[in-house]
Amino acid sequence: MAVTPGSQPTERFTGLAEIYARCRPSYPVAAIDAILSRTNLRPGSVLVDVGSGTGISSRVFAARGLSVIGIEPNADMRQQAEAALADLPGPKPVYRAGQAEATGLPEAKADAVLAAQAFHWFEPAAALTEFHRIVRPGGWVILMWNERDPSDPFTAAYGALIRSAPEAAAIEVPRGRAGEVLFTSPLFEGAERQVFVNSQELDLDALLGRAFSASYAPHSGEAAQLFAAALQEVFECFERNGRVVLHYETSVYLAHRPALTSAAATPTAL
Repeated sequence: MAVTPGSQPTERFTGLAEIYARCRPSYPVAAIDAILSRTNLRPGSVLVDVGSGTGISSRVFAARGLSVIGIEPNADMRQQAEAALADLPGPKPVYRAGQAEATGLPEAKADAVLAAQAFHWFEPAAALTEFHRIVRPGGWVILMWNERDPSDPFTAAYGALIRSAPEAAAIEVPRGRAGEVLFTSPLFEGAERQVFVNSQELDLDALLGRAFSASYAPHSGEAAQLFAAALQEVFECFERNGRVVLHYETSVYLAHRPALTSAAATPTAL
């Protein structure tokens, strides 16, 4: 069945949930270790994963013992995430319908708010206002992306082909800078960025799935056939023993909500 994602951000991945869950990369252990160390999140800490999609990032943090609430507006993606819960041996995320700008969660619910591979779809000012509302004073905002590393020849060739797809440049260029808003937001302080190495080994079927999991890839008709043929050509140029490796730079942006001062935290005696 041909997939035609909607033009609205919340609809763009309708019909793509299975291939997204199967073919998208996870996040490097070093990045998760650094996030937990810097934010002092511990087993039992509440993490709200906004734009949680098929649950890739939610499961990573739940496996570290965090209490994860995934907020995802797309029903297909949310159902795919929920279907994976049965296979989890430890703590399981809880998924809810909601949007970045209106999560439906109580004030100061979270020790940290995460947006992994998602913040570029949000209206940034409204989303950060909501993140500020639902994270406790002193709590953290974490923005994370896997971005292709063009210094690797195969990854560069794959990226050039991906950028030939309709809408690709319009989405990918601002995505790479979306986390910088934390450096100028008046709602958070101490913004910083760290970069980690990540990679994904793929056979041809997995490479096709990785490419077609993009919302802006052509998903039907002659355009999709030509796109698949071009991907196969790139694969055949670079494969070794039937596999290729996509190289990523995983960017992590961190900032925290200002803690309450002692004067603000203590009611004034009358």
